[in-house]
Amino acid sequence: MKLEVFEPAMCCPTGLCGPSIDPELTRIATVHYVLKQRGFDVARYNLASEPNRFVENKLVQAEIKQGLESLPLTLVDGTIFKRGAYLTNDEIAELTGLPVTAFAKQDGEKPKVRITLKK
Repeated sequence: MKLEVFEPAMCCPTGLCGPSIDPELTRIATVHYVLKQRGFDVARYNLASEPNRFVENKLVQAEIKQGLESLPLTLVDGTIFKRGAYLTNDEIAELTGLPVTAFAKQDGEKPKVRITLKK
């Protein structure tokens, strides 16, 4: 499965820059990190930094010609899956077969991501 997210123009994909932190961007950055660590084919494209990705994809190109309201736009295996909002953790869990707890703990707790440093 290939999961692609085409996002509106923004300065960074994490939501950590700017005057306030966007928790939705932080959640999506975490989810994509977890999916990549587990071997899933996922990609996020920002209109400001990767406009060629929007132009190269005919489906995305047709969507944004009608307006940018459809962004973020999620494609699964080249087919439009969701427009105008990011996938929820439940939707991602259903698509991937992973438990929703792989992305976030209950009651808004942040997921714990383990990293190892090589000496």
